[in-house]
Amino acid sequence: MNTMRTRLDAIGNKVENGDRLSLEDGLFLYQPEVPLNEVGRLANVVRERINGNFGYYNINTHLNATNVCVYRCTFCAFRSDLRDPKGYVMSDDQILARGQEAVDNGCTEMHIVGGLHHQKPYEWYVNLVRILHEAYPRLHLKAWTAVEINWFEFLTKKPVQAILEDLVEAGLGSMPGGGAEIFHPEVRDKLCEHKADANKWLDIHRTAHRMGVRTNSTMLYGHIESPYHRIDHLIRLRELQDETGGFQTFVPLAFHPDNTGLSSIQKPSAVMDLRTMAISRLMLDNIPHIKAYWIMLGIGTAQAAMAFGADDLDGTVRHELIYHDAGATTPECLGVDDIRRLIAEAGREPIERDTLYRRVARDPQMPHLWEVGESILSPSS
Repeated sequence: MNTMRTRLDAIGNKVENGDRLSLEDGLFLYQPEVPLNEVGRLANVVRERINGNFGYYNINTHLNATNVCVYRCTFCAFRSDLRDPKGYVMSDDQILARGQEAVDNGCTEMHIVGGLHHQKPYEWYVNLVRILHEAYPRLHLKAWTAVEINWFEFLTKKPVQAILEDLVEAGLGSMPGGGAEIFHPEVRDKLCEHKADANKWLDIHRTAHRMGVRTNSTMLYGHIESPYHRIDHLIRLRELQDETGGFQTFVPLAFHPDNTGLSSIQKPSAVMDLRTMAISRLMLDNIPHIKAYWIMLGIGTAQAAMAFGADDLDGTVRHELIYHDAGATTPECLGVDDIRRLIAEAGREPIERDTLYRRVARDPQMPHLWEVGESILSPSS
């Protein structure tokens, strides 16, 4: 016990001094004997150093234009084969209708990901971005994970930069962080052996950052990985952020096993969720925001995470399909009043932000009308 206390105090001194934690530090904090409340307290020091008492949210919607996918990832409940009755492809009219719904409901962001439909050409994916941007130019399009960009490489034989240039020209605003899963090949090869590997995922985000395209980052935890694999994953993200500074947010994603090839695994407990949230905040000292994605965590755990390192509760999240297909029992959409209440109950100040973390101001009489204000800088900036 004294040895544990000494080690925890040493880590606490590092945190207080703003010193970087090591792989060994991260592994130590994952030990169940280390009190969760102490890990959370340290994470909150970093969280408040970077983001003060703000609790961010945005008004957003998801678009999953097809679930037909060439890959067969073990952990995925969303994908479908081409001839499966579950399979679907949205038409241009349906896609534009979803954009109109987003605008009518005051959304500032559309999050676009989906299956890799092997019968759809590259132009279909680019055109999806283009028609939405042309019809709704104020709607920020956060589109296509690194895995999808890698698929576009295969389809076109173009380099990543050329693909991203095509997408930016069409109206791409930023990239989501999906497809990272777990980087270490011991795990990745079992989860998604044919999908973009860690080096490819990181290199695509590196290219995006060099072009000025901001991106998110993620980690899927609570399946067949160990604490070592999680810390290794976080350090690889931290190293790329040291190099480019292009990650805005990190989102730890709790695995949901229902209807997947890993359905025998129990989903992570709330204790594991909060410990992972806190350790992520402590390890990722150079990524400004940590998101508690309420769709996957559950509303109560996401709210509690605001005291364990998280500063962002995501948003209204209309039309999320991927994690609900895997057994998520959370609502399919949260109202703005609900999100603001959850943040305020956690003792934080609710701040609506756009995708690029700028304040959003709304007309109280017509809340679907909005304007972007100044960038939200950390208190230490």
